[in-house]
Amino acid sequence: MPTKEEVYEKIKLALVDALGVDDDEIKPQATLVGDLGAESIDFLDIVFRLEKAFDIKIPRGELFPEDVLTDAKYVKDGRVTDTGVAELKKRMPFANLDEFAKNPIVQDFANVLTVADMCRFVESKVQVAG
Repeated sequence: MPTKEEVYEKIKLALVDALGVDDDEIKPQATLVGDLGAESIDFLDIVFRLEKAFDIKIPRGELFPEDVLTDAKYVKDGRVTDTGVAELKKRMPFANLDEFAKNPIVQDFANVLTVADMCRFVESKVQVAG
């Protein structure tokens, strides 16, 4: 059973390896795309590394529900609808989407997910000590 600190350290290592960034760039508030330069292809690598590091299975779309952002049911004129924001909040309880919800432009969604969100996600998948 990992501690919160061990979860953070393993995520940090996974991100350093996947994104080729220095470990001092990885801070809880850093966004994966805006601050760390992750691209869509990197998310597959990140998921793979997290699955391996924590011996967990992360179904496609669970950590990064990109399908919501491309579904006409949830997106209109380049903006996520209220229904879409509600769906994202339901599927991503580990992420703070309050700021995004104020101006939900699809392109800006990439700058929402932070290192701290990833830690909360992994902590919800594994039993954390303490």
